[in-house]
Amino acid sequence: MMQFGIFDHLDNDSVNLADYYEGRLRFVEKAERLGFYGYHLAEHHGTTLGMAPSPNVFLASVAQRTKRLRFGPMVYALPLYHKLRLAQEIAMLDQLSRGRLEIGFGRGSSPIEIQHFGIDPSQTETIYRDALPLILEALETGVMRCPELVAPFDQFTMTLKTAQRPHPPVWYGVHVVESAIRAARLGYQTINLDPAGDVRACNEAFIPAWREAHPGRALPLMGLGRFIVVADTDAQANAIARRAYPHWHAGFTHLFTLHGFPQRHPRPETWDKLVAQDRGIAGSPATVTAYLRAQMAQTLCNYCVVQTAFGDQSEVELNRSMDLFAEQVMPALRATSDAQAA
Repeated sequence: MMQFGIFDHLDNDSVNLADYYEGRLRFVEKAERLGFYGYHLAEHHGTTLGMAPSPNVFLASVAQRTKRLRFGPMVYALPLYHKLRLAQEIAMLDQLSRGRLEIGFGRGSSPIEIQHFGIDPSQTETIYRDALPLILEALETGVMRCPELVAPFDQFTMTLKTAQRPHPPVWYGVHVVESAIRAARLGYQTINLDPAGDVRACNEAFIPAWREAHPGRALPLMGLGRFIVVADTDAQANAIARRAYPHWHAGFTHLFTLHGFPQRHPRPETWDKLVAQDRGIAGSPATVTAYLRAQMAQTLCNYCVVQTAFGDQSEVELNRSMDLFAEQVMPALRATSDAQAA
């Protein structure tokens, strides 16, 4: 059965922050009631895009406000963490949620954010490749190895264990074929936010690599991420999206514009240009269903990840969008998926 998830930047440029957090937690509670599988939270710093500079703090609240929804970072900016502290916090969150945590790791998409922590962006790849295997090993074995330290501090016995063994499922943000193959061999689940043709190329490499590395195992979740706004009519949905998206985009580009840096994964400045780039849709349930049905088929994805909460959308607008998506879009897409699998 096709699954559905939510990707969230937790962006805000106008609402009182305490009220904003409470509203977003109600949004997450609603996602659980409506049958979403997962909630994936981005990490950013120094911009209105990043109201969760510590994803684990917000996700601890998510753990207490939900009972079934799976959740996690998409992704931890790994170079900004000490590996031992992060491993222990992962174990705490997994236990607080009784085994519902899903974990994603990355190098950090913004070199400007990385530099504000005193880290050389040219070193993030090395930091990532060195730290991630040690974190996963520590979660599995209960021992964190620290090769950079001398005995007896080069090993740390973890008194905290994850509820899920050997560790929570790992997610990987895929952009190129090489990373798709690497994720498949490592047994990771994926999310891709790129245009459909690029996503398909990644999945066409991912699927055979997975089957070769994990014979007999079912394919994991392969996520397609899209901006989505649903309203009663196409005109209403597009009016909301065209108004809200520039607020999100201002946060997305703020640090790069301020410092004159090129973006690694740029996004267009208007909603209509975003749609033209095949990265989202606003419309009635029928319009959104037709778009996502075609997108899922073209990309070979089996996990539909929607970014519905962005910009200055009101709680009323978000609730209507979520209700229409759950009541009409999700059942139609699941029916199509089930028919194709039969």
